[in-house]
Amino acid sequence: MTLRTILTIPDPRLKKVCAPVIVFDETLRILSDDLLETMYAAPGIGLAASQIGVLLRVLVMDCDKQSESPNPKVLVNPEITWYSSEKRVYEEGCLSIPETFAEVSRSEKVKVSYKGLTGEDNEEIFTDLWSTCVQHEIDHLDGKLFIDYLGAVKRGLIVNKMKKLKREKIKDQKQNKKTKGSP
Repeated sequence: MTLRTILTIPDPRLKKVCAPVIVFDETLRILSDDLLETMYAAPGIGLAASQIGVLLRVLVMDCDKQSESPNPKVLVNPEITWYSSEKRVYEEGCLSIPETFAEVSRSEKVKVSYKGLTGEDNEEIFTDLWSTCVQHEIDHLDGKLFIDYLGAVKRGLIVNKMKKLKREKIKDQKQNKKTKGSP
């Protein structure tokens, strides 16, 4: 397993629609292991392959906060086939938009069809936090971020804040290189 770098906005790869997985092999298993390791280390409850720059329809999640032991799920080529009419508002965050949270309304329950790591068909109904998480991660696979549900002004403020943070990080890295290079 390898800890991967999580992309942050405004990286253009986060706005790309991911391609379906066609080959179910060892490479896919390694990708899912890397996604899980990266998600747990972040720490987060969900991560889409696009967030590490792999534009394939793969996501991982583990919303079982009550349990001491992990309960990871790997969904390949997930598709929401049913949405409940009941909505739930949840304050969402995103590993690709650090330290930023906003309330988003999503369906309280969803039915998702997906493939497992060996290509087997699965179908599952997700509720509560699991429902919010799977909808959020599938949005990533479709090139959509949770801030896309916000008004234009609030979304613009968040994007500008992230651009500023990136510039400051690059400036700090350059400064650190200069400091390390001096005698």
